[in-house]
Amino acid sequence: MTEPLIIDIKRNALDDGPGIRTVVFFKGCPLSCVWCQNPEAINPGLEVMYSPGDCLDCGACQEACPTGALDLQRQPYPIDLANCRHCTVCVDQCPSKGLRRMGRSYTVEELAGEVLRDRAFYRNSGGGVTLSGGEATLYPDFQMRLLPILKQQGIHITLETCGYYSRPQFERHILPYLDLIFFDLKFADAGQHQRYTGKRNDLILANFRQLVKLSRIPVLPRIPLIPGITTTPENLQGIADFLRSENVHEVALLPYNPLWSEKAKHLGQALTYRHSQWLSGEELTACSRYFAGFTIRPF
Repeated sequence: MTEPLIIDIKRNALDDGPGIRTVVFFKGCPLSCVWCQNPEAINPGLEVMYSPGDCLDCGACQEACPTGALDLQRQPYPIDLANCRHCTVCVDQCPSKGLRRMGRSYTVEELAGEVLRDRAFYRNSGGGVTLSGGEATLYPDFQMRLLPILKQQGIHITLETCGYYSRPQFERHILPYLDLIFFDLKFADAGQHQRYTGKRNDLILANFRQLVKLSRIPVLPRIPLIPGITTTPENLQGIADFLRSENVHEVALLPYNPLWSEKAKHLGQALTYRHSQWLSGEELTACSRYFAGFTIRPF
């Protein structure tokens, strides 16, 4: 795997681990969840996001495009991806951030410098750095160079993962530097996992079992509650039974957030799942019942 692109560095985050954190969003994911909350992080390559609210309709981007792939009359996404070279000349010519690059390269030293700027916040709040995405484990060689720098500075490191990774590389290059893992479990059934994420979950479940056995650091399973997909009684009961079989009795439930769909449309992605409502309190309570006896962590 080549060097990663970073789509965002979110500072002063309070929801991605203990204390005040800096969250690094790596671009690229082995799964293609139809509800992905960060659709700009699925493709590991450079992309251009269109922001119609910021567009001045001045036509500068259209005139600059060397392949004629850009037409502002084409909505909701003005770029013909079949003819786009991803040169991002259009972004350079946009005066208003109507077009934005999704993905930026950092050297290990540059990225370490960016997150270490916030050391005072980590120290005073018990916070640290969270690796997110996308999927940070796609880049073990990069992490092998980055994480020792952070750990030498005493930084608390959290990983948010979909669990689909090569175990030998993960255990050798990433796990020794971690202090906390948020591990997403989406489905109990492999066929359903294949249908909605593009991959079976055999590797994910095996990786989770191995992590729990190692038990050097906390591993918190997180379940995204996607209406009509992961919230079925069969799926929630199946995940609860799996966790009990592994002697895990702590879980985080992640309520559905519909804001992802606008981002997906403005990246030119086709939507195969549509649900415009936030998960209600009543729905969350109903889902929680399958985890009787568990400690349910807020998220």
